[in-house]
Amino acid sequence: MASSEVDQKFLGKYAKAVEPENPFLSSVLFKLLGLSVLLSKKLLRARRLRKLDTTRDTKSLQLYHHIIWLSREGLVMLETYVLPLVQDYIELRVLAYKMRGSFYHIFVLFHNHPPINQTSVPTGLSSSSPSTTTEGGPVGGNQPPPGLGNTPISLPNPTASFLVPANNYLPMAQICFREAAALAHALLAGSHPLRLSIALEQAAFLYDCAKDANASRRVAKHAIADVYNAPEDMDDETFEDAAEMVRGLGVMMKRGLPSNSSRSRSRSASASTATTTTTTARASTRTPRAENLSGSTRVSPPSVPTLRRSKPSIRELGASQV
Repeated sequence: MASSEVDQKFLGKYAKAVEPENPFLSSVLFKLLGLSVLLSKKLLRARRLRKLDTTRDTKSLQLYHHIIWLSREGLVMLETYVLPLVQDYIELRVLAYKMRGSFYHIFVLFHNHPPINQTSVPTGLSSSSPSTTTEGGPVGGNQPPPGLGNTPISLPNPTASFLVPANNYLPMAQICFREAAALAHALLAGSHPLRLSIALEQAAFLYDCAKDANASRRVAKHAIADVYNAPEDMDDETFEDAAEMVRGLGVMMKRGLPSNSSRSRSRSASASTATTTTTTARASTRTPRAENLSGSTRVSPPSVPTLRRSKPSIRELGASQV
């Protein structure tokens, strides 16, 4: 799906641009655009409902099924009618590969088997032999009842298995994001909004689904460095889109690290200690000339230059995040 406003903007742009020469492709792109807008709203609602029990017939379960169904239909349209027809385009081809990764990203979040947030089996449900105790118990000791010994405990299949098979979609999603990123690196400039959009969602996927925080921060950091080193010029609209992506990448680069408040508290404590030491040293070496009539020391505040800049360039935004 076109998961961000930047993706939706480019998707609508090319759906209109290819209409004269390929009306069929244009109609499919417009359908994918409408599906992406609808799916984005449902995903926003599902962010706080995804942890509910999906085995019960609730509104959250209906939302869960609708998200899976929309993602399935979008992936079928993309792989059947779009990917074979966009090989002669550059931006549209990159966007199509990115959208495929986004659909699999949704499957991993809402329909992966086993779930990405599944906890380990409790010790009481493990298949290891039970420990022997000296306390009294039923006849037969700790042996399980007949017919129940060593029976594996299987989790119920996801309720949306009638829509999409219950599989582990994590490896496929990783492959799709790697292909989209490699294609963007080969065809697009380092500051291109689509290239930054791929890096942003890939970083979020690595952090939330693959549970690899270091790889997530590394992807975000490299993308910001590519923006800083990009020599291409941009118009105002492209600049705003790229700046929005850079801000998101900056957040992903710091995600999971100690908060700024804790770091600032430690720096403030160090600065306070250094200031106290410096003040004591100055007071011990103070001369009478430095005192006014009231006996207090007059210290002139240092002058701080004021910097005035116009709208920062995308290179400066990248440098501030690195």
